[in-house]
This record gives sequence, structure tokens and C-alpha cells, in this order.
Amino acid sequence: MALPNPVVVVPGITASDLSDTYAVTPDAVWTTLLHKNWERIVLHPDDLRYELQEPARVVPTAVFGTPYGAFIEELRHNLTEQHDKPVPVYPFPYDWRQPLELVEQQLDAFVDEVIARTKLMRHYHAAGFDDSPRVNLVGHSMGGLIIAGYLQRRGAAAPVEKVATLGAPFRGSLEAPIKIVTGTASLGPDASANSREREAARLTPALYHLLPSFQGSVVTDAALPNDLYSVDTWQDGVIRTLAEFIRLHGQRRTTKGDRDREARDLLTEMLTIARAHRTRLEQLTLARTTLGGPDGWLCLVGVDATTRVRLRISTKKGSPYFELTDADRCNEWRHPDEKERVATGDGTVPLLGAEPAFLDRKHLVCVRPDDFGYWELKDKALLKATGFHSLLPGLNLAQRLVVSHFRGYATKGVWGRPVPGVSQADWAPPIRGLEMKAS
Repeated sequence: MALPNPVVVVPGITASDLSDTYAVTPDAVWTTLLHKNWERIVLHPDDLRYELQEPARVVPTAVFGTPYGAFIEELRHNLTEQHDKPVPVYPFPYDWRQPLELVEQQLDAFVDEVIARTKLMRHYHAAGFDDSPRVNLVGHSMGGLIIAGYLQRRGAAAPVEKVATLGAPFRGSLEAPIKIVTGTASLGPDASANSREREAARLTPALYHLLPSFQGSVVTDAALPNDLYSVDTWQDGVIRTLAEFIRLHGQRRTTKGDRDREARDLLTEMLTIARAHRTRLEQLTLARTTLGGPDGWLCLVGVDATTRVRLRISTKKGSPYFELTDADRCNEWRHPDEKERVATGDGTVPLLGAEPAFLDRKHLVCVRPDDFGYWELKDKALLKATGFHSLLPGLNLAQRLVVSHFRGYATKGVWGRPVPGVSQADWAPPIRGLEMKAS
């Protein structure tokens, strides 16, 4: 088929608007920058599928416009060669609070819907799309984890030809545990924090899917487990918050001791689900999918931004204590101490957290904040406010790299960089003819 595949764009965490559709006229309860009603999006400790405040029915309604609106429009424009033969690019809003396995199932159904709708387009039907329908997938941040989990689960049954991910934390981000503990982190466009946000974060299963698991990400006292998937590694404040939610909203009358045990069980459940998902991602093999191999996956990694690269957990008054210091935030891109373990990242995801198990390092493509062109001054201003990670889809170079990947060759003015430790001779990006840019 001469036409490009239809595309599905999967955004990152918090980047889908949520509305309560229980009201006759749906009521927006979460829009990424303008409206955040924490009380109405927090989940119920007795059943994390549903909201604390009932009756309600909170569902995803739209993808956040900045930067995904411009990104989607650029893909639609640049993948389409003739105006009367548009290439469909679908945003996939989802409930970013829920466990990712549930979202993967929804993505599965959405891909089937996109294929069915594309078959109804005359130019795709005439080009033979019906004979072997495929889609291409794009995932930013947590969206990349959703795509990887979907492909690992479906394997060769997933009708996907190519994938592009931008800043995906395949092995986690240190900002996730910080968000859970403090309520604030560089995970989205808004770094504000309050007690309601902290409480909601602790009852958000998807956040635990972003916990770091790469080597050296967590440094603990000898008495503590060196593992954030263990309930014994977490500060008591997290348990206390969950226990208070159980006291206030749980359906059973329990004693304080019972509530504390239930809170530990609830946290253990969320951690166990997250660990199982991370284990599945580590087992993804591209050869068992319709991608066939590394040439089917463009993995864009943001570097050269000051990023938290480790979390130190000490013991204070007999309990774990997260030490959040600037000493663990750094950027060694220009002066690496070791060739392969450079402490850098995109401001949210460390380089080591962005390296997936299913791709050799030689296939990864790095981009830097300096890749914003002079015509992107607006985005450069936003860069200081929201961070490089959040704006990766708005980077013109990233958009052109994704288009080049889906077209199968490097378009004019497109470049990338290998990760530290990979030479020019060894670098094997999935885009044919991609120029290597000097660091």
C-alpha cells in the first residue's frame, strides 16, 4: 500500500482531560492547566476502579492541546501528500489514573476502531488497506509504556507496523516516588503542589508504574530494601494517608490497627501490579511482533537537561525517609565520567530510565533542548516553565523524526545523536539515512 498507515498518538500521564459524565451535561473535573478538582478524581480505597465521591462516572474526553495538538496536526500535514487523501492521526485519551494493563486493553479496542474507520476511507480502500490493515503508534512518556505493554501482550496479533516513543520511562523516573511522597514533581506541565494533590497521587495506581528500576536509581540504608516495589521502603506518611482514606470512606468499621494493615495491603497491591507490568515490559521481544525487529521502533531519548538520577532513602526515627536533595539532580552530558552511564536525562526521565530492555543502545536516538530552533521561541519560553520532557512532542525536530520514521527515510534537515558510549560506526538508528549531529 502506497499510503502511510493511520496513526494513534498515546499521550503521557495527566495529559488527558477527565469529565464526570454522571451529570446530564458532562462536568470537566480535570483539564491539565485550567481546572483540577482533586476531590472528584481521587479513587476509592475499597475499589480503585471508581471515584471516592459517588455517584459519579469520570471518563477521559480529550488529549491536552499543548503540545499534543500541534504534534498531531504536524503529523497529519506532513504524512499527507495529497490534500484529498488525508492520513488519519487519532489522539487516544485515556484515564491516566488506572493500572496500565487496563489502558492497554482499551488501546487494543481503539486500534481496532481506527482500522475499521480507515477502511471506510475511499482512498485507503482503493490502495488495498483492507488486505493487511496496520497502524503506526506514537507514545509520549507513559504512553510509551502503554504501547510496549500492549505489544508484549498481543505479540504478532497486534496490527502494528511501526512505533515511535518520545521520552518513555521504560525503566522509570525518580519523579514518580517524589510525586507520591510530596505531591509535586516534574511529571507534567504544572509543578504546583498541595495536600489534596499528594493524597490523590497516593491513590493513583498508574503512578506506581513509573517507579524507577534501573541500576543505581535507589540508594538505601542497609536496614532497608533497595527496592521501591517493597512496601517496607516507603515513608510512613503514605501508609497514614491511605489509612485515613479507609477510615473516612471505607465500608467496614475497623480499628486503627486494622486500618493500618488494610493500608499496607492496598499499597502492596498497587506496587505488586506495577512490578508485574514492569516485568512484562522487560520481556518484550520485537521479533515476536509485527514490527519484526529494531528498525520498527524509533526510541527518542531526551538528554542534556538537569535530571534527578537517584533517590537516597535513609532511616529516620526508625522509619524510611526520602532525602530529596539537589545533589541527586545533575547533567553530565558534556562531561561524562563514564562512557555508558552518563548522569543526564530530559529533566524528568534519566537516560538510564529511558533505555528499554527490548532495544540495544545502538538503536536509540538522542535529542537535546538546544534542538529547539530559533522559530520555536514560544516553546523555548515554555521550556523553563514546564521542562524539556513535557515539550518533547512540541519539538519540531522530534515531529520530523517521527514522520521520517513512518516514511522510512530521513527527510531534509533531520538529525539525531547516539547515546554515550555508542560510536558513529556502531550507531544504527531505525531511520535510513539519518544524519548524526555532533554533541
